[in-house]
Order: sequence, then C-alpha cells, then structure tokens
Amino acid sequence: MGKMVFFDVDGTLLNSRNEVPPATVEAILRLKEKDVKVAIATGRAPFMFEFIREPLGIDTFVSLNGQYVVVDGRPIFQFKMDPRHIERLLEKGKEKGHPFVFMSHDRMCATMNGHSYIKESMRSINVPEPGYDPEFYKKGPVYQMLLFCEPGEEKEYEAEFPMFRFLRWHRYALDVMPKGGSKAEGIRRISEYCRISKSDIFAFGDGMNDIEMLHFAGKGIAMGNAPDIVKRYADYVTKHVDEDGVYHGLIAAGLL
Repeated sequence: MGKMVFFDVDGTLLNSRNEVPPATVEAILRLKEKDVKVAIATGRAPFMFEFIREPLGIDTFVSLNGQYVVVDGRPIFQFKMDPRHIERLLEKGKEKGHPFVFMSHDRMCATMNGHSYIKESMRSINVPEPGYDPEFYKKGPVYQMLLFCEPGEEKEYEAEFPMFRFLRWHRYALDVMPKGGSKAEGIRRISEYCRISKSDIFAFGDGMNDIEMLHFAGKGIAMGNAPDIVKRYADYVTKHVDEDGVYHGLIAAGLL
C-alpha cells in the first residue's frame, strides 16, 4: 500500500462551527482519487464520528485514543480497561465529588445525571449528553473514560493511578486511558497491519492527545489553531482550521 493520512477530528476535520469545511471534503475526495488511504485518529468513540466518516467513505480509524482500532470496517485491536482499576477510580471520584463517563465503541454512560461539567464539555463538541448508568463498566467493555473536574484537580488522580493517562481536552473534562495508550500506538498497529512504512504516514492534529502521533508520523502537520506545545512536535504548521488548514497542509505536504 502507498501513502496514508490520519486526521484528528475536533479542531482538525471539524472547524469552530463543528462542521467539515467544503475545502476539506474536496481535499479528501482528491486524496482518494490519488489512491492515498484516508483514516481518522481521534479520542472520540466510533459512534461519535459516524456523521463524518460515512459521508466521506472513511472506514479505517484509530478511536478512543488508540484503544479501538479499525481497518476497512473491521476491528483489528481492542484494549479494555480493567474493571478492578475502574472501581478504584470511581471510589476516588465519589470521595472528590467528580463524575465520570464510561466509553465503549457504541455508547457512553455517566456516573452522575445532569452534571453541569458533563453538559458543558459535551456541548462544546456538539455531542448529546450521555445516558446514566453508574454500573455500566460491569456490563460491557470500557475502552476509555472521561473525568470531569477543575484544572489541576487531576494531579491527585495522576499520583494515585499510574496505570492511567489523564489528558485534558476541555476546562472541565479529561480523557482517561490505559498507560501506554495513544493515537500513535493505534497508528503503529495499522501501519504494521497494512504494511505501510512510517515514512509514508502523514498525520494532522491540533490537541495534546495528538503530540505522539505528530511525532510518530513520517510527516506530522499541526493545525494553526494548535497550542505552541503541540506545534513543537510537528514537521510543519498549516493554517487555522477555519482557514482551510487541512487543504493547505495537504498541498504543503505534496499530497495534492
């Protein structure tokens, strides 16, 4: 297989209005015409970005920050969180008054109903509020969790739970994933499965959870709207997502 491009979702494929810009749609269709494989790499669960991948015909993706990986519509890797570790995490959250959301590949459920931090952070990415089921983790696989707390409050969790990574994506929300899990790890699995060399992998992203994949890819391209710390790990910085950053980045990378 030839070249492959991985796109983050929020702040990369989706602009500040939570829309895929027409220039990005056109660019992806042109990539496919050139037989460049197009994939997504996101912290979202698969059911949370169906509205993007189905119209664009994208069936290869790294989701849940590398915990659920799919090639051509078929899962090739799934890493479930240990229910015993989840239980300990929930005890700590109860003590601190912090809610969590459990994330599987097809749905998500919260430990508290109607919490303002959950409402606000989900609204920011245009995702409906999750259902309520504090015992969801006992019934099905959990690939990732969300922790909702004020900035800085995660430090206690980081010290007490070294088996997890805590990555903030909103003022009130963090991804919680197994230590060692990342988009880069998911991309590595796809590259081995599809026999694509690292030098033929391109990655676009803008968030803290994109750092590893920008560093891992043969060419990492940061969006103009990315924080400076993310840009430092990129080979190239394109324009802001609202200025057709994906389109311009693909031209700079020599893919269009």
